[in-house]
Amino acid sequence: MTITLHPSTLPAVLSPVLTPFNQDGSPDAKKLLKQCQWLEANGVGQAIFGTNSEANSMSAPQKMGTLTALVEGGLNPAHMMPGTGATSIDATVSMTRHAVQHKCAGVLMLPPFYYKDVTDDGLFAYFSEVIQKVGSADLQVYIYNIPPVTKINLSLSLLERLTKEYPKTVVGMKDSSGDWAYTESVIKLLAPSGFRVYAGSEVFLMRTLRAGGVGCISATANVNPRAIAELAKHWKEADADQRQQELDQVRSIFAQYQMIAGMKTAVAHYSKDAEWLRVRPPLMQLSKEQQEKLLSELEKIHFSMPGL
Repeated sequence: MTITLHPSTLPAVLSPVLTPFNQDGSPDAKKLLKQCQWLEANGVGQAIFGTNSEANSMSAPQKMGTLTALVEGGLNPAHMMPGTGATSIDATVSMTRHAVQHKCAGVLMLPPFYYKDVTDDGLFAYFSEVIQKVGSADLQVYIYNIPPVTKINLSLSLLERLTKEYPKTVVGMKDSSGDWAYTESVIKLLAPSGFRVYAGSEVFLMRTLRAGGVGCISATANVNPRAIAELAKHWKEADADQRQQELDQVRSIFAQYQMIAGMKTAVAHYSKDAEWLRVRPPLMQLSKEQQEKLLSELEKIHFSMPGL
């Protein structure tokens, strides 16, 4: 039996948008809206409340209130994939239901990441209970695989079981495993039935698109959005591999630092707004020396963030 999935309105490239924080540690929705509009203008969708958003340093009410403010501020929910996964089913259901009510094109759902060495049956039960409690035909779940952080591996058999049980609901994944062989095996197994695989870094963008994936949801789409979106658009052209190398060069500079603090350093510098430097504990800002070194390395490659 062939299942016809709704065509996706999401772009090929999404950014797990950095969250600006107020002095009291609450998210600054007004500043975040401006940042999301800049990303949108550069061809990139918004996977707000992802890893690089410091999502797990925020409460569910903070995230839901911020999402409401973004949509009411005019951001297009058809280009949004908020992160809604939490360790508690109740919090996951609340955030997921809220995203569906705001007509977001999809949600990015972490597995419950506190307990380790859990079984596929346990993970299936978690996703299954969330989907059934949300109980909406509009729900589009993208599973978020990030074993370097969660220490939980999502097996091919688990993904296959979820897509068979919920073929119109579990529609894709973001794979931040960093393991190309795994990403490719997911694409081979599930993409023919319409499952949409996003790589977790633009380093894998060309390989993902060539294999039959749909794009990437990448940290550095926060700072280099247009170049990544342009490669996704023109990946079949003769200069695509050269463009990929240029993206890799930018990525490699940021990868030398704690990524979130490093990207916030760049946004603060190019937007001339030092409030962007704030991160939530346990993360820390880069030292003054690290900030200067990062910015000088970016200057050497003539990096810029026009329009910020």
